[in-house]
Amino acid sequence: MELRTVLNDAEMTIALSGELNTLTSPKLAEEIAAHIEKINSLIMDFKECDYVSSAGIRVLLSTFKVLKKKQGNMQLLNIGENFREVLDATGLDAVFGLI
Repeated sequence: MELRTVLNDAEMTIALSGELNTLTSPKLAEEIAAHIEKINSLIMDFKECDYVSSAGIRVLLSTFKVLKKKQGNMQLLNIGENFREVLDATGLDAVFGLI
């Protein structure tokens, strides 16, 4: 998995490519942790992300909770059909801002 991170004041955008799974989700968690104190808004772009496992969803959910606690927001951009179905089935589509 590759991450492309752009910081713009208190907003961070992360574009993911490849698979977000058990092996790669720690890399995403580390990238977010390095900046979470400085940001209030996070946009995650899944346009080039082929797969998201439950480990990846856990990283997203824990990030969402941290941002919500500090009254920030998180949006998921360009999610694929399979990932959307998982979010719909689990009710997480109502939690995350889907673009």
